[in-house]
Amino acid sequence: MTHFIRRCLLTGFLYIFLVNGAVHAQSSLQQLDVHILQGLESTRTTTQTDIALFIAKANNYVNAGIPAGLLVAGLIRNDADMKQNALYVFSSTAVSYLLDYAIKQLVKRPRPFLSNIQLHPVYRPGEYSFPSGHTSSAFGAITSLSRAYPKWYVIAPSFLWAATVGYSRMYLGVHYPTDVASGALLGVGSAFSMGFIRR
Repeated sequence: MTHFIRRCLLTGFLYIFLVNGAVHAQSSLQQLDVHILQGLESTRTTTQTDIALFIAKANNYVNAGIPAGLLVAGLIRNDADMKQNALYVFSSTAVSYLLDYAIKQLVKRPRPFLSNIQLHPVYRPGEYSFPSGHTSSAFGAITSLSRAYPKWYVIAPSFLWAATVGYSRMYLGVHYPTDVASGALLGVGSAFSMGFIRR
């Protein structure tokens, strides 16, 4: 009986230690998130804000344009590999979008400006913050494109574009850095998970 009580107490203390550690780590990470967003907000200019808004709006067109362009080129050239790669890029982007939506509904992390009144976004999108859907879809599209066509002149501009999309979400004040990092991982993971489609 004494041994059982000791095990229960040890388990309880261990649980309290782990929970407190996790809460403290989350609190520190949240503070870092807010600090980064405050720094970005303090550097905003009209020109940079216009560019960030353009990138955010263009992202969906780019994500749709990549597989559409591959499909059209594949049909014109009668290139089965190119048509297959169009399906791969489309599937990777779609999977990242669907997973992003599902995770948002499960986690329900409020947007930065809703949790922190000292933060002022450029605009106020709806829904939840975690993970960043723009970032996940961009990384899903460009990772699959880069895996289908592993040439430096495809990879370099592709990842530059996706990183710029992620940065724009933080710059506009609509996502925490951890939202963006998680979105990037989700997009890359989606592209690798759909790799069986790639030619």
